[in-house]
Amino acid sequence: MFNQDYSRFPIFMGLDSSQISQLLPYMVECRFTRDSVIFEQGASAEYLYILLAGEVIVQYKPYDGPSLIVAHVEPGGVFGWSAALGREVYTSGTIAVVDSLAYRIRGSNLSVICREHPETGRILLERLASSIAERLRSTHTQILEILSQGRDAERRSGLNE
Repeated sequence: MFNQDYSRFPIFMGLDSSQISQLLPYMVECRFTRDSVIFEQGASAEYLYILLAGEVIVQYKPYDGPSLIVAHVEPGGVFGWSAALGREVYTSGTIAVVDSLAYRIRGSNLSVICREHPETGRILLERLASSIAERLRSTHTQILEILSQGRDAERRSGLNE
């Protein structure tokens, strides 16, 4: 099941083969066809996903506007981290852009891993925290761009009146 080339994925960097074998019982391979919804915003947050192949978009739907694409996840990326954060529901939804392959791990099993294999759990959580921080930086930049475009359009329409 688990590809021997795990070291090419940032979340597994720093883990040796014995630590990877500690994770195997908790990881399930998932395949998604193009345009399939992996989970919807507001759905029960059960799984954290590590994308192995393909591409996934993360969408956020504010209550007062259209859905916004807040991230493009490529191989090695992590999504569904609401489950890892202990949230009850996903704060965004995801769709496979192309046929995709991922591993999923139940959010509740992250606690088990940390309890039974503290060093492996610590490294995994550090990598997950880095991934989340990077996504938040990226999302921050995208939101600034969207707001700037909206302000520019507002200025142009004001000048044309």
